[in-house]
Amino acid sequence: MEQYTVPGYTSVDEAKAVAARAYELDRKHVFHSWAAQGSFKPMVVTAAEGSYVWDGNGDKLLDFSSQLVNTNIGHQHPKVVQAIVEQAQRITTIAPHHVNDQRSEAARLISERTPGDLNQVFFTNSGAEAVEHAIRMARVHTGRNKVLSRYRSYHGATALAINVTGDPRRWANDRGTEGAVHFFGPFLYRSAFHSTNEAEEEQRALEHLEQVIELEGPATIAALILETVPGGPGIIPPPPGYLRGVRELCTKHGIVMIADEVMCGFGRTGRWFAIDEFDTVPDLLTFAKGVNSGYVPLGGVAIAPHIAATFNDRPYPGGLTYSGHPLACAAAVATINAMSDDGVVDNARIIGETVIEPALREMAQRHSSVGDLRGRGVFWAVELVENQSTKAPLAPYAGTSQAMVEMMAECKRLGMLPLMVSNRIHIAPPCTITADEAREGLEILDQVLKIADSYAT
Repeated sequence: MEQYTVPGYTSVDEAKAVAARAYELDRKHVFHSWAAQGSFKPMVVTAAEGSYVWDGNGDKLLDFSSQLVNTNIGHQHPKVVQAIVEQAQRITTIAPHHVNDQRSEAARLISERTPGDLNQVFFTNSGAEAVEHAIRMARVHTGRNKVLSRYRSYHGATALAINVTGDPRRWANDRGTEGAVHFFGPFLYRSAFHSTNEAEEEQRALEHLEQVIELEGPATIAALILETVPGGPGIIPPPPGYLRGVRELCTKHGIVMIADEVMCGFGRTGRWFAIDEFDTVPDLLTFAKGVNSGYVPLGGVAIAPHIAATFNDRPYPGGLTYSGHPLACAAAVATINAMSDDGVVDNARIIGETVIEPALREMAQRHSSVGDLRGRGVFWAVELVENQSTKAPLAPYAGTSQAMVEMMAECKRLGMLPLMVSNRIHIAPPCTITADEAREGLEILDQVLKIADSYAT
């Protein structure tokens, strides 16, 4: 692979030396998440800029993963970096019970973009914490305990958030003690309802959900949480009327509806929030990741007035030392303003509609391993199968396979960093990606799919 000057280093050799030392110390002292420590061989990242990162060998890789689908504004955006620097020169940290101008401004900017009248914000440090607090608000507001969440979902790794998660990352942590009840959401390609079209899938999924609510007892259910567009479990946009149907069921039974927009919010689907496409307003909305592209950890809950009113005369029973941290909020203010000024949300939509989707549709016609394509904006999944008729996945659910391992290696060799989950390749570049950069990554994907085809029948 061609080598380049690595940003921030005088030479590639210097970058390699720093990377070697970092890797040595990492393997001695760093305990990594979601990994068996003994066999884990993480990639060193020595630099990042725009849509690219540089690995420990000095090789430049197109970041088609946005790391963990969070660098929505790209790496090292100068306006955001400068905002962090300027805020650090004024106030680096302040307790959450004081007023800070960046926190106030961030809350205003977020409230202007959330759907409906969700105009108050509780800040957290992550998406998982946002989910924890949203559920806590719902439980206090309703006086109920149970929480409904769908299978094929991910809501975080803290104790409650991992229990309401609906994918296998939950299993090792689930003791059945958090009041979580799971249901099937709509997913036509692997329908739990034997549907043959999207309209059937929507209707049957809503009928199933209503039955779960009735059998669990509506008066026992505090909240229903669902990712507007489930991300980690497969990027599965819902049918057009599904979320409105969920909203109606929640309203009917006094259940708080929580929209998890941690991954799909802030431009990822080509809208400020994915739920904007579906003409639905939840009671609570969780966010993180794209709110400031992860430059400084930040998350939060956007709150409807009737939920906020619960705490007008009673204290909210929760808080965080770093809630609304000024460095994180300064990064959020700069990110949101830059996204508005530069038309980043529209760019994500246009790139998705004019570059990514057409290219993927064309690839699907030529590659026997492609079973399904799903997505919006710069948020797509290519589901790979051994056989298009049987839909047998190219890797087991919650696992991997030799085919996927080979494809990951080939992507990196050709200069692209993908996000692979089970039998899927997720396409999630920064929302700022250019058409030429998107084509570059898609051309690499086209080459790599030949490996998948060799395993398909």
